[in-house]
Amino acid sequence: MTPSARVAAAIECLDAILVGGAAEKVLTTWARTHRFAGSKDRAAIRDHVFGALRCRRSYAAIGGAETGRGIMIGACLDTGGDSDAWFDGKGYGAAILTQDEQDGIGTFASQDRSVQMDVQDWMVEQFDTSLGAQATDIALKLRERAPVFVRVNLRLGTVDDAVVQLGLDDIEVVRHPDVATALEVTKNPRRVQLSSAYLGGLIELQDAASQAVVAAIPLPEQGRILDYCAGGGGKSLAMAALTKAEIFAHDSAPERMKDLWTRADRAGVNIANFDTNNAPQGADFNVVLCDAPCSGSGAWRRAPAGKWAFTPEDLSAFCQTQAGILDDAKKWVMPGGLLAYATCSLFAVENADQVDAFLGKNPSWTCESQIQFTPLDHGDGFFVALLRAPA
Repeated sequence: MTPSARVAAAIECLDAILVGGAAEKVLTTWARTHRFAGSKDRAAIRDHVFGALRCRRSYAAIGGAETGRGIMIGACLDTGGDSDAWFDGKGYGAAILTQDEQDGIGTFASQDRSVQMDVQDWMVEQFDTSLGAQATDIALKLRERAPVFVRVNLRLGTVDDAVVQLGLDDIEVVRHPDVATALEVTKNPRRVQLSSAYLGGLIELQDAASQAVVAAIPLPEQGRILDYCAGGGGKSLAMAALTKAEIFAHDSAPERMKDLWTRADRAGVNIANFDTNNAPQGADFNVVLCDAPCSGSGAWRRAPAGKWAFTPEDLSAFCQTQAGILDDAKKWVMPGGLLAYATCSLFAVENADQVDAFLGKNPSWTCESQIQFTPLDHGDGFFVALLRAPA
């Protein structure tokens, strides 16, 4: 496919997403109905689409219309693309820019702050209230492509071992400046899941900030640890690699954990399923981790469509869910034990405000620390608070 044909395909996919299609499903459907597109074509189209979604509002302003074509015109101009190559009008390529389109092209500098930040209008206040002077810089960071990180499984080898093994598969990495187990993939990230290091369990794909959350929790060498909102189990696996304590995983939707057991086998660790409905009387844990459902605002680089679909009502609903999860999870913490509350959110209403509300209802508990990681810290946005139960 020519560069222009790839742009035309991205426009088609964006138009489908703008009317409510899920990005991954739209891209998969396009690939299935266009068998002539090779793997490099599909990767390039995917990059176009996700890059455009991260910057949807500013690109639409630059391109003069909030359509797939308008957004891709904005992408071309903002990234320094060759408009003659992107819109050449040949064969299956995107049509040449019309005079009306050229006349409608906006000027980025003239747009308001929400457009510059590439967020919805109502989100600006959330960013400012939550992040202060860093709000704009963090929002701009969310316009960029997310880095790819792997976590080194110290049960099976060292960081140096992982660097060498990945290098043998022509995958280059650099160490994260603050997270000891994190390596950023700088060459051939799409090969990671086919690498010997991955297939042998030495590494797992996991964002650096997600790893940092686990590193911030003082895990006991012995005892029992519960991952209360385990999902795919990334943090369960990370904890299991760092301690000899028993690790248990639970999720309100058990199907989310369907791949966890295979991943645990590959990593050489033991993780047990914990069913709260059939738990023995007196079951409790030294540490309970609640990686609660949230806006996902800290990870919008990875799922950029969510930034445009998210509503104030969604935020309110998540806050209610988070409060309920904290109330439920505290029941499983042993006296003097630790409740670690985490989200992949940047918003204070989901983070520090939830901690304050919990402590207000449970005055005998104490907060030992709170950390807000942002994309400026070389990873996604994550929050973690350590809450100590009364002895």
